[in-house]
Amino acid sequence: MKTLFKNGNVIPISSEPFVGDVLIEDGKIKEVGKITNEDAEIVDLNGKYLLPGFVDAHSHIGLYEEGVGMVYASDGNEMTDPLTPNVRAWDAFNPEDPAIKRALKGGVTTVMILPGSANVVGGQGAIVKLNPTNVDKMLVKAPAGMKMAFGENPKMVYKNQKKTPSTRLGVAATARDFFMKVQDYMAEKEMAEKEGKPFTKRNSKYEIGEMVLKGKIPARIHAHRADDILTAIRIAEEFHFKFVIEHATEGYKIVDVLKEKKVPVVAGPLLTFRTKYELKDMTMEALKILNENGVLAALMCDHPVIPLEYASIQAATALRYGSKEEDLLKMLTVNPATILGMEKRIGTIEKGKDADLVIWNGHPFDARSTVESVYVDGKKISL
Repeated sequence: MKTLFKNGNVIPISSEPFVGDVLIEDGKIKEVGKITNEDAEIVDLNGKYLLPGFVDAHSHIGLYEEGVGMVYASDGNEMTDPLTPNVRAWDAFNPEDPAIKRALKGGVTTVMILPGSANVVGGQGAIVKLNPTNVDKMLVKAPAGMKMAFGENPKMVYKNQKKTPSTRLGVAATARDFFMKVQDYMAEKEMAEKEGKPFTKRNSKYEIGEMVLKGKIPARIHAHRADDILTAIRIAEEFHFKFVIEHATEGYKIVDVLKEKKVPVVAGPLLTFRTKYELKDMTMEALKILNENGVLAALMCDHPVIPLEYASIQAATALRYGSKEEDLLKMLTVNPATILGMEKRIGTIEKGKDADLVIWNGHPFDARSTVESVYVDGKKISL
């Protein structure tokens, strides 16, 4: 089936905005520009805005369900062990979370769902498209990363339980100990293979750690303070694994390091109350600094901290603090797609990419604008 979007203010992200058309077929973008196609269903935009679906590279939507209370629906953290790499976010994901429909109304079509930050190693994340069906049909990639956390969160959880880690010293030591055990596990497995013997000591925790050390998935490391970010970088370099810094609240203080080492960050949330000491120096100006220094940065809502439906509102607020419109649009689209390794499929309006498109009745950074229609893989989603 073909659908032709006519006469729209198209913002492709990868190129300059233009007034024109976009043709989609079989879930993909077929053509972009001035198009005539009599065989297609015509959607006349009449000057409305057409953008790629927003991408949030760090979310807990579907894990902390909306409207049922945190005690009942707290499925984001397995707070019984500081090392839980074997738990999987998609095993707790509820596609009937009402927040998903609201996120679509905010123009968000793809998210990375992650466990929370209670544990030093918190579990596996997955990339999900918000086409509410069932989780298996919504999954794009799983596992897509292993969550880790530095700083106050694991300290607070395990200090209360009177066990390690209760300090930053303990957090770093726990992380190092985990990766050393993974290295030993890998060596033992390799030895068994060389000797032609069956490997009978499988460990679900170390299997995921092995995926990280072999570069199959990145570590997604929660770190707010500059010193915690540096500790995370130090450990990643010691064990030679790929990683992304999540939140990076004080990343602007060490932007030279982030730039030199080409560290990607998923910044935010920034339109929030400073709930803990780690956030005392939080500023919207951080986005301007990161972008001006060439750091690959996306902007998260950290749903439910900021509901995903307000992704454009948070980004637009940064305009007041000197960020450029084009940079902020990239932080909602192509940058998170790139960080997720999905830039060949989503994040821009280009020929061959997934037809994840959103029709806005005005520019998304105008607080009065609303989403009129959402298409995921070329299928119109009921809002």
